[in-house]
Amino acid sequence: MYDLVVVGAGPYGLSIASHAAAAGLRLRVLGRPMASWRDHMPRGMFLKSEPSASALSDPEGAHTLAAYCADRRIEVGHGRPLPLDTFTEYGTWFGRHAAPAAEELTVTRVAPHPSGFRVHTAQGEQLTTRAVALAIGVLPFAHRPATLRGLPRELASHSTHHRDLSRFRGKDVTVVGAGQAALETAALLAEEGAEPRVVARAPRLRWNTPPKPLHRGRLSSLLDPHSALGTGWPSWMWSRQPGAVRRLPAPLRLHIARHALGPAGAWWLRERFEPTVPTLLGHTITAADRTAGGVRPVGGGPAERVRLWLRAADGTARTLETDHVIAATGFVPDLFRLGLLDSTLRETLRRVGDSGAPWLTQDFESSHPGLFFAGLLAAPSFGPAMRFVHGATFTAPRLVEGVCRHVVARRGAQLPGATRPVPEESPRVAVPRSATRQPATEGAEAAGRGVKAAR
Repeated sequence: MYDLVVVGAGPYGLSIASHAAAAGLRLRVLGRPMASWRDHMPRGMFLKSEPSASALSDPEGAHTLAAYCADRRIEVGHGRPLPLDTFTEYGTWFGRHAAPAAEELTVTRVAPHPSGFRVHTAQGEQLTTRAVALAIGVLPFAHRPATLRGLPRELASHSTHHRDLSRFRGKDVTVVGAGQAALETAALLAEEGAEPRVVARAPRLRWNTPPKPLHRGRLSSLLDPHSALGTGWPSWMWSRQPGAVRRLPAPLRLHIARHALGPAGAWWLRERFEPTVPTLLGHTITAADRTAGGVRPVGGGPAERVRLWLRAADGTARTLETDHVIAATGFVPDLFRLGLLDSTLRETLRRVGDSGAPWLTQDFESSHPGLFFAGLLAAPSFGPAMRFVHGATFTAPRLVEGVCRHVVARRGAQLPGATRPVPEESPRVAVPRSATRQPATEGAEAAGRGVKAAR
């Protein structure tokens, strides 16, 4: 019997595991460390977040991104974009040094059990645990427009499906979307020798401005404060006070989660994008189908392409043909996309307003006792910080405090490293230095119906 099973070994899962082990919980970490970052983002990408806002969370605050880079003489700093591969390597290092070991199994089902939960894996193992923390990242929630869902993956895919974009060299590729994923994917396609274009409903592209200096005058800092999610009072609020966001009315929270920090390109990408990628803005895809066109490289037969029907804001229509469509259209938090969650849990969990996201307590516990959620599914409760790595620092200590309370209530004994409740505004749990970490013996991660995923 375990106290906690953490499903997911990305930034949120590893941070939760680090705090849980220090608190004396008997746990298992299920997942391949940094799997979605390692396997589902194109080579050559950079983090949009500032390095100072991209650290994972451990109780002592010792295993930071800055410390990792300093030891390896990697230059990081304010206004210097960090390569994605460097961040992935940092997360893997964190998993080795600051959290129990995670094993690469695939979770296929999380179901209620008299003792708490039964966690099933594709490898045939069944774990019984008092609590489960689902930190499964964004992959199960990848959104493709309905007009593209009837096309095979060979012709239409999501941006998370591609690690190597060189396969599109010499191809005409249409990227759908106006956010960082769409714009950077299109720029990388052009640099790989493809012929990309961007199609978006937005009438214009938005570009973030370069970050303001950390050290500014008192008045400037007061009027436009700096935060992990950018400058300005709204960003400061989302970054520093997720607990206060949770106390807002549900409709307002949902509006914030859906619209705050909306689609925009990083300032450092603009000079790479604009000279090389044509755009078709203010257009909506109304239909798509397959059509023959071009010649297959092997065999010489006709190759299938995609025909898109587009409608402009003024009502005019047009069509275009392309070899492939990549939907960089974001993620929609929806419990019904979690095939690994038992149907009785999915259908009975309380939701936030009219969304598909679970209602959560201040400790990230759902309406089913012992079932905790972290990451994107927590955004409708705690705000847009949960869409970013930065949110793990707020999430991990509070979620573990909730697990500790639940476990103590279930087994009626104090935990060896249990800590006092965290004040709403406290940045982390104060774990006693004497608390020891229990290494896990096995672990796995999964999201969706047997699809490996972690954020």
